[in-house]
Amino acid sequence: MVHRLSDRGGASLVVLDDLSTGFEWAIPAHVPLVKGNVGDFTTVVDLIRRHSIDTVLHFAASTVVPESVHNPLKYYSNNTANSLILLRAATESGVSRFVFSSTAAVYGEGAPSPTPEDAPTAPASPYGWSKLMTERMIQDAANASGMRFVILRYFNACGADPQLRSGQSTRSATHLIKVAAEAAVGVRRELEIYGSDYPTPDGTCIRDYVHVADLVEAHALSLDYLAAGGRSHIFNCGYGRGYSVREVLDSVQRISGANFVIKIGQRRPGDQPTSIADSRRLRNLLKWSPRFDDLDTIVRHAIAWEQELTRRAESGARVPDETAGATAADGIGRDPILPPRSRRT
Repeated sequence: MVHRLSDRGGASLVVLDDLSTGFEWAIPAHVPLVKGNVGDFTTVVDLIRRHSIDTVLHFAASTVVPESVHNPLKYYSNNTANSLILLRAATESGVSRFVFSSTAAVYGEGAPSPTPEDAPTAPASPYGWSKLMTERMIQDAANASGMRFVILRYFNACGADPQLRSGQSTRSATHLIKVAAEAAVGVRRELEIYGSDYPTPDGTCIRDYVHVADLVEAHALSLDYLAAGGRSHIFNCGYGRGYSVREVLDSVQRISGANFVIKIGQRRPGDQPTSIADSRRLRNLLKWSPRFDDLDTIVRHAIAWEQELTRRAESGARVPDETAGATAADGIGRDPILPPRSRRT
């Protein structure tokens, strides 16, 4: 998102991140970074006032559905309670526009497919509930303060920056296409399918995979919409068609030429059989026109990013061990790679 806004110019940007899952190298060198947490009221207020911020894009969250089932309070603390503090700081400091990263997990089982924005919200996981609660807080805060918002309910974000400036680089990745791309370049020896007995054509879960570049464009359009005086809205962000886990793995193996081991495991708690977006509202109102609506294109970009990480690893630049003390049980696979700022591509 920061690269996208920096590319088009016209906005003064500042990033607040505690770097618990992100990396300083992912931010353009000319964009200031404040290392801190959105749940630190004093830090947020000082940042907003010091930089005269009128618009907040809120991406910070924990996002792993099965983990939220096993450790729900982490999700209510990091996602909901910290968002409450951020909202209080924003409204008390006069922020007029707010864009929030939400999720299709707010819908839950029984939602129609494709799912429209007015479908019943019944999350099947604490992750979904933590996001839905935040949505409610944003709406109530906006009603009380006059702040306007856009809430984007992501379906399955994937892929990487086509220019290979950034991509998912954290340890313990859980997103299917990221994990499969790691297997394709030899970072993982095998991959596990979590459940093959779902009520779908091939028994594996079906998801609406949306390229991160198209997702970012939806945010840029949301900013323009709010800047032009648009009223608050909630939008689904997905392509409106889905692919099964097996279809994704077939694409990864075909494109990479790698025949990595695939094992069948048990279902994970909180996973839904099918999740596909009805994104007509976003397309019609914001004129969102995706450029990368193609599974093979998404897979190519994901694999290209893994290859880029491998090249950077071979150059010898690595991130300091931010997960010191982690054990094999934490799922730590390999060190993320830190491209030196002078060599950023």
